[in-house]
Amino acid sequence: MHALTESQIRASFVNASRREASQAPLPPGLPDLAWDDLDLLGWVDPKAPRRAYAVVPTPEGAVGVLLRTTQPTSQRPAVCTWCEDVEATDGVVLYVAKRAGAAGRNGNTVGALVHADLSCSAHARRRPTRAEGAVDPVAFVERRVAGLRERTARFAERVLATS
Repeated sequence: MHALTESQIRASFVNASRREASQAPLPPGLPDLAWDDLDLLGWVDPKAPRRAYAVVPTPEGAVGVLLRTTQPTSQRPAVCTWCEDVEATDGVVLYVAKRAGAAGRNGNTVGALVHADLSCSAHARRRPTRAEGAVDPVAFVERRVAGLRERTARFAERVLATS
């Protein structure tokens, strides 16, 4: 992921009002982030832990999404739909995002089961376990990372979709 500035992050939000985007807390440690290890920028609002933010790189540019959940953590183990990590199945919640534009103002939403702390980049980049049977661990991780990028970009496209 390319490094983003505060103004680029705030301008990327497609389903938040200008006020929500301007008042959103920034990710902790923004100046020191290891951007090369991120496939999406995700963080939880420290003052409102049921609100989170994700900035997803897409071919058209960065797409920022305001996410909400009603769950503090999942009640049962679940696989994150973004990173699809079969090892880290605790702490997955249903995040919901208003759609952009008129669809969102009409109450239309898009949802996904995602790690509550939005740590999907780390999960996709972890070494495969023996149970995963990766003959080539590097290629295995590269496929997981590519899948994470594809699925998050698709989620962003669904938020942007007008119908």
